[in-house]
Amino acid sequence: MEPRRSVFFVSDRTGITVEIFGNSLLTQFEGLSFRRITIPFIQSRNDLQSAIDQINRAVEEEQQRPIVFLSIVDEAMNLELREKTQALTLDFFQAFISPLEKELGVKSSHAAGRSHSVNYDYFRRMEAINFSQSHDDGAETRDLSEAEVILVGVSRCGKTPTSLYLALQFGIRAANFPLTPDDFTNHKLPASLQPFRSKLFGLTIDPNRLSQIRQERRAGSHYASLENCRQEVRYAENMMERERIPVLDTTAKSIEEIATTIIHLAKLNRHFY
Repeated sequence: MEPRRSVFFVSDRTGITVEIFGNSLLTQFEGLSFRRITIPFIQSRNDLQSAIDQINRAVEEEQQRPIVFLSIVDEAMNLELREKTQALTLDFFQAFISPLEKELGVKSSHAAGRSHSVNYDYFRRMEAINFSQSHDDGAETRDLSEAEVILVGVSRCGKTPTSLYLALQFGIRAANFPLTPDDFTNHKLPASLQPFRSKLFGLTIDPNRLSQIRQERRAGSHYASLENCRQEVRYAENMMERERIPVLDTTAKSIEEIATTIIHLAKLNRHFY
């Protein structure tokens, strides 16, 4: 097996954007092992030199070139890091800014941190996160009319992380509500959801996977038993089909895939990108 290749995400801000971009590229290389190191907030000469030293130490220790995903706006610091490190450097910023400048005929501002600045998007994001947290697992039903989507499904099928991802990444006010054995006995949607049928979106999951997840929470319980999981999933799917609620199987999907699919199928408006 090949030794792990060190991968650095180097940024003059949080590094979140370059991490997402770099990791999405690395997923295309199955079977390889990577050691990921993020070096954020490169804002001084000392910060820069420390990053250079760390990258070059990896070269000496591993006897192979590390990969550096780089996002530093300052051109002099950017160039110095690329020249003084023995690494494959993929400059995230310059790869896209230069062609855009040429196409638009306008010089970019070269201002660091624009994508994470405190502006309207920031406050919209915080408002959506607060909404999703307060409407998690059916905890609050009084102002469900303000929700843009309400996720329904059995316990532990992915409703909470998906709601928070929709809020964090896209500013969407997402509530979620569990379907329980009481609802299945009554053969109808919970009363608090009935006025909002048009906002409902169902999540389902393979019973075997659901049982594994629940075993981690309550090992050996009826709640986590495969028989109970099969029954709950079957009843929930029947209810959602009867109520004509669109349903997405989350078993083999990442949170990112689930959220993006919901946005597409439910025709939700992203409030920022």
